[in-house]
Amino acid sequence: MAQSASMPVINAESGLARYLDEIRRFPMLEPQQEYMLAKRWREHGDRTAAQQLVTSHLRLVAKIAMGYRGYGLPISEVISEGNVGLMQAVKRFEPDKGFRLATYAMWWIKAAIQEYILRSWSLVKMGTTANQKKLFFNLRKAKSKISALEEGDLRPDQVKIIAKRLGVGEQDVIDMNRRLGGDASLNAPIRDDGDSGEWQDWLVDNSDSQETKLAESQELDNRRKALAAAMEVLNDRERRIFQARRLADDPVTLEELAEEFGVSRERVRQIEVRAFEKVQKAVRTSIAAMEQPPAGREAMSAAAAH
Repeated sequence: MAQSASMPVINAESGLARYLDEIRRFPMLEPQQEYMLAKRWREHGDRTAAQQLVTSHLRLVAKIAMGYRGYGLPISEVISEGNVGLMQAVKRFEPDKGFRLATYAMWWIKAAIQEYILRSWSLVKMGTTANQKKLFFNLRKAKSKISALEEGDLRPDQVKIIAKRLGVGEQDVIDMNRRLGGDASLNAPIRDDGDSGEWQDWLVDNSDSQETKLAESQELDNRRKALAAAMEVLNDRERRIFQARRLADDPVTLEELAEEFGVSRERVRQIEVRAFEKVQKAVRTSIAAMEQPPAGREAMSAAAAH
C-alpha cells in the first residue's frame, strides 16, 4: 500500500512541530468505526478506508518514534520508517480477530524503526562487543537516572558514575555518548571554512518519487518477511533468547536468562551466538530467493531441499 499524496510528510524542511500539528487533526476512531473501515479495506480494497486507518494512527507512530530519539538519527526518518510499519500493519490487519489495530500495529511500527536503526548503525560499523551493545541500549536510561539531560559531552563525574553502573570503561561511555548525540549537531558546518555546507545537507532527501518510496517499502517488507521466516528455524529456547537479547528495546541480561533456563551464562551466550548465525544465514537465503526470478526460485528451493 503506497503512501497517499494527501498524507502529511515529515522532513527537515517542514519540521517536527508542524508535522505533529498536522497529524493531530486526524480524528481518533471508535472501535466500531475502525472495524467497519478495516472490513471495507480487507474485503473490498477500499483505499480511502485504508487511508483513514493509517492517518488515525499517525500519532501512535510519532509517540513510539520519540522513544528512539537518542540513537543519533534524524527523527524525521525514524517517524517515516514507523509510518511504513504502520502501513504494513493496516495491510495485514484482520478485524475479525477481535483486537484493536493499535495493538497489532505496535509490533510492526517498532520492528520497522528498530530495523532502520540497526541498518543505519551497521553502516557506520558500530562495534559489536558486549560493552558497546550494553552502552548502545542503556546509556540514555543511565543518563536520565543522574539527570544528565543536557546536550554535548558528559562531565567527568557523570562519566565515572555511568561507567561504574554499567560496568564499562570511561572512554567507552564518552565515545558512545558522542555517537548517540550525533543528531544534536546536524546544523553544524562540515568544515570550519563555512563553505562546505551543514551535516544535515547529507541526510537522505525525503522528497523521493512515489515509485522510489514504493520500491523502498517493498524492500523493507521483504526484509521483514525474511526475518519472520528466519525465526522459524529456531527452536523455542533459541527464539526466546534471540528475541530477548537482539530484538528487545531493553535487552535481558545473560544472568536473567541463565536463571530462567537453568543453565550457565556461557551456555546462554553460546545459544545466542548460534541463534544469530542461524537467523543470519536464513535471512540471506530468504532475501536471495525473493530477488530471484520464478525459475531461479524453483532451482534454489530444489537445491535447498538437497
